[in-house]
Amino acid sequence: MRPPIEYDPRYEILEEGEGDTQADLLDVLHGIADTTFRDTGQPLRSVHAKSHGLLHAELRVLPDLPSVLAQGLFASPASYPVVMRLSTTPGDVLPDAVSTPRGMALKVIGAQGPHLLGSENDVTQDFVLVNATTFLNAGPKAFLGGLTMLAATTDKAPALKRVLSAALRKVEGALEKTGTDSAALKGMGGHPATHPLGDTYYSQVPILYGPYMAKVALVPTAVGLKTLHGQPVDVASDPDVLRKAVAEHFAQQGGEWDLRVQLCTNIEEMPIENAASEWSEELSPYVTVARLVAPPQIGWSEALSQAIDEGMSFSPWHGLAAHRPLGSVNRVRKAAYEMSAKLRAQRRGAPIVEPTSLDGLPFDFTEH
Repeated sequence: MRPPIEYDPRYEILEEGEGDTQADLLDVLHGIADTTFRDTGQPLRSVHAKSHGLLHAELRVLPDLPSVLAQGLFASPASYPVVMRLSTTPGDVLPDAVSTPRGMALKVIGAQGPHLLGSENDVTQDFVLVNATTFLNAGPKAFLGGLTMLAATTDKAPALKRVLSAALRKVEGALEKTGTDSAALKGMGGHPATHPLGDTYYSQVPILYGPYMAKVALVPTAVGLKTLHGQPVDVASDPDVLRKAVAEHFAQQGGEWDLRVQLCTNIEEMPIENAASEWSEELSPYVTVARLVAPPQIGWSEALSQAIDEGMSFSPWHGLAAHRPLGSVNRVRKAAYEMSAKLRAQRRGAPIVEPTSLDGLPFDFTEH
């Protein structure tokens, strides 16, 4: 492993018109939330509206990490309670037959140390992850363009979306047989209809890692999870089949993952400001810094949805200053996360607050 390079503010460069792009992005996301609120009466997220798993777990930081890895949350061995939220990307709640990329958000509770502006009084560290190694777009302008097109389809023609998704999955399947894939096709509904618990989830964009820079991955390690990788799910059988698949797994067994980091060792080949750039694992492999352990549990319930889907927000900007998000995509998303949380709080008539423990959350803590 090459030694990591230290962060330098010169590595972060504003995209031309970044402020205007951010304002336009907020308008688009607000429009998505307006549409779904008008149609459903629910204060949904503008993206990742539908959850498929709501879980509790424990994050165990490994002992004896080398100094370059013993940074921030991972500076010393410790165990933290975690809230996990498994979701898919659209801002409208669609049947699972419309198969899109999956997200995994982690809220680590008990993080001590200087926090980022806006979360100074919190004790949480969030990681927002997706089951693809890179972001779909290189920068904010391209991100805005793609989101604008998707926003126009919010809450429209769900039957047509199912048909289109089935067709796109066939095209994507043919591509994957040739050893390639298409993030764009997956984003439009062509994601393979597979079990979400078998996937590896990535931050896609970098964060500070103490004085260094890193990307984050959550990798399933339990045999029960690894066997689910690529396992087909009949998404036409039930509009909430992914939710039921997660619940069926956790009714019988728990899950374990490695939390791994990939340190930046070459700024030219591992850039901060190109969110679509893959960081080569030959230059810097992902290294385990903690293990995430979830016991058997309910997996999803209406009560958990009310407490977590409605009552919490997940943002990489909730956390320690030692893990500040980096790059233009992260910068414009900061305001988006804040706007979404405030809008949802206003519409639900109750504040969205950061938890200080798992106490009071309707998790099933009984032995299975």
